[in-house]
Amino acid sequence: MGGVLIGFAIIGFVILVGWLLARFRIVSQEGRLVLNKTSFFAASPALLFTVLAESDVQLLFSSVLAVALLAFVAVALIYIAVARIWLTKDASRIALAAAASGYSNVNNIGLPVAIYVIGDASFVGPMLLLQLLVIAPVLLLTLDILTSGRASVAGILTQPLRNPMLIGSLLGALVAAFDIQLPAPVLAPLEILGGAAVPLMLLAFGISLGGERPLQPGTGRREVWLAVALKNAVMPAAAFLLARFVFGMDDQLVYACTVMAALPSAQNMYQYALRYDRATVITRDIVLLTTVLALPVMLLIAWLVKPA
Repeated sequence: MGGVLIGFAIIGFVILVGWLLARFRIVSQEGRLVLNKTSFFAASPALLFTVLAESDVQLLFSSVLAVALLAFVAVALIYIAVARIWLTKDASRIALAAAASGYSNVNNIGLPVAIYVIGDASFVGPMLLLQLLVIAPVLLLTLDILTSGRASVAGILTQPLRNPMLIGSLLGALVAAFDIQLPAPVLAPLEILGGAAVPLMLLAFGISLGGERPLQPGTGRREVWLAVALKNAVMPAAAFLLARFVFGMDDQLVYACTVMAALPSAQNMYQYALRYDRATVITRDIVLLTTVLALPVMLLIAWLVKPA
């Protein structure tokens, strides 16, 4: 469990630095947009390319992937139904919060969890590929359509090809699929650039916390709590039920699927919200609260579900 604590401590420290930069007015709230754009258009595409280039694309067809996909769809549909009926009619706001209800922090928290809690880093692969190659493109395409004002068929079909993060993901997947061995001079600059992606996202997230406290009145608190309940409680429960009773997995795989489903919402959600200028406060609060609650939830899962 020490690896999980270390993972949370690392993320918390970088977020704290961002908050201090805003608190002492070293960086303004507008400055976080610069960090976000740098990550979105440069660092994140490089990171996604290098990570996926070394992934096993065949993992997309594993039963672990099926559990992750079905659990995500379940919580997203629940959020959409409840939010649309009782909370808001804003489609882009619903889309972002619904995605945040199931899109997990696989990169930053998932890896130490897989290594130190489950004991096998390979469980990161299916979720990473699912989120980058399926969920993120669908979400970004949806946001493109909802925020564009008008959308032609050609524009809708070609919009993903103009998104740098999706381009980086697809190119990395192709390299992995065809087992292309890239030379070190090609990978090295991309790895350096990609190394800046997560710190930039976390700093921008921390700076946003210096603007106003989370869960302020009038900021969509009911929407936030709905998403938090789905991410921290319903999604792990759905993954457990699917793995145990639908796919009939053994105890170790059931435990792995449940723990991975309990990961907090990813900072990518806040990055996307900033990029499209929609639901930024809501997604920020969802990421923050699910991150705070994820550790006790995973400790509870380890106590209840972990094989003897």
